[in-house]
Amino acid sequence: MGWRRGLGGAGAPLLLLLLLAGQGAGQGAGRKMPKRKCPQGCNCTKDSAMCERAKEIPRELPQDCVSLSLIRSGFSEILEGSFQGVPTLRLLLITYNSLDLIGDDAFVGLVQLEYLFIEQNRLDAISKNALRGLKTLLHLNLAHNNLQTLPRHLFRGLDALVSVDLRGNAFHCDCKLKWLVEWVSHTNALVEPIECWSPAELNRTSLSELRPGAFNCITTELVLSGTLPEQSLSVETFTYHGEQNLVIAQPFTGRCSFMEWDHVVGKFRNYAYINGSSTVVCKPLMIEDELFVVVAQLFRGSHIYKRQEATGQFLHMQVIESSQIRKPNDIEVFRVEGDWYFIMADSSKAGSTTLYRWNGHGFYSHQSLHAWYRDTDAEFLEIAGKPHLILASSSQRPVIYQWNKQQFVRRTDIPDMDDVYAVKHFKVKEDVYICLTRFLGDSKVMHWDGSMFRDVQQMPSRGSMVFQPLSIAGYRYAFLGNDFSFSKVYLYDPITGLFQHFQELSTQAPRAFAHLSIDKQDFLIASSFKGKTHIYRHVIIDQSA
Repeated sequence: MGWRRGLGGAGAPLLLLLLLAGQGAGQGAGRKMPKRKCPQGCNCTKDSAMCERAKEIPRELPQDCVSLSLIRSGFSEILEGSFQGVPTLRLLLITYNSLDLIGDDAFVGLVQLEYLFIEQNRLDAISKNALRGLKTLLHLNLAHNNLQTLPRHLFRGLDALVSVDLRGNAFHCDCKLKWLVEWVSHTNALVEPIECWSPAELNRTSLSELRPGAFNCITTELVLSGTLPEQSLSVETFTYHGEQNLVIAQPFTGRCSFMEWDHVVGKFRNYAYINGSSTVVCKPLMIEDELFVVVAQLFRGSHIYKRQEATGQFLHMQVIESSQIRKPNDIEVFRVEGDWYFIMADSSKAGSTTLYRWNGHGFYSHQSLHAWYRDTDAEFLEIAGKPHLILASSSQRPVIYQWNKQQFVRRTDIPDMDDVYAVKHFKVKEDVYICLTRFLGDSKVMHWDGSMFRDVQQMPSRGSMVFQPLSIAGYRYAFLGNDFSFSKVYLYDPITGLFQHFQELSTQAPRAFAHLSIDKQDFLIASSFKGKTHIYRHVIIDQSA
């Protein structure tokens, strides 16, 4: 067997044929070889066959055939069991054919095969189990074909391999070939140099120069996993008894719908409701392990409810005076210097955005801000460690307020950003950013430079009422809801500091996005004003698998 292990290079197939033929000739010397059935177009000896221009892979060959050569033939596929009629094969040469596909278990039954040469064909696809069962294979040659990639684990089970030749293929060295980089770095077989042809930055790069760690093969996707039947305006998440829950504001049924994850059946289910009229926001907050819900309504006033542990019901606790809040549009809950507050943005011309403080028994008016300006959104954030509020309205630029130990005082505004519908913030390390939503035109990402917010990036808005930044499973996204086109998902690139377009969502007229993490799964809830509320599952995909 020593002569077999030492063979390599372009002339190996011919040399092997001569040696194998010589072995057969030596065994039959001095005897007249009996006639054996030989397929049309083939030249056969006792233990070898060479077929040229065959229309298909020959099924009947000499009984003890050791070597088979298929040259300039017309078949394009090698499928399961194509060589079951010649289990004694030790060498198979397939060259200069029209072959473009090798299917699963193409060489099943060739339990003695040691040399497989498939070169100078049109081969561009190999199934992942094409070489399964070739436990005795020593030399594999797939050189000078049209291969751009190879399926993961193609060489699994080929423990006897001593040489592999993949030269002359236009390999695209991306995540699908990461496994080959790893395999080449660990195999004991002699592997002829493999060159990458693409991507452009790797053209003419040797595969052996690449390192598995250089491949960024993990990506994500938001996959629709369910819907909720009612239209909704807001969706909020909260933790109750150690479990994450949802509450959704459903304006047309006039209720807050509370949902929890059913661990047995693996889906969300309703467990409670708060009935009302034209509900626009249901805002939960936990105070000393008790669950309160602020319910903003367009009619019949806004109210505060408290969950009763004994019955599991929500009991009405307080009315928010309608003289101050006429047309609520947003609620923001936060804590400052140990005290709980919520602010309700009033979008009516005669209303006043109002800050409420918890006094141990209920929430009571603490401060009126920004009267007469049709406020549509309020956002609480910390800038340089100090509490701030940003109010967005339909009649002027967003206004920034700073806490002065007793109340919020106006600090500045955001220039060149009229008609901002909503403001949401996020942080990258210590840097503060905001996403500003415009219904038409351009929504923006802005960065606090120490004295004011400055432009970072613009995204086209086509009927947008929410531009929501969220972190999901370590990935930072921004969701731009559009009424007149698909909603956009942007993924933050920490290298450039910019959001890149990532995906589109088909949720109709989204008004809010929220993230929920349960049972090692991440979900995105997208409320819809014109259709069903959508539930997306966040999926992490290894492109090298």
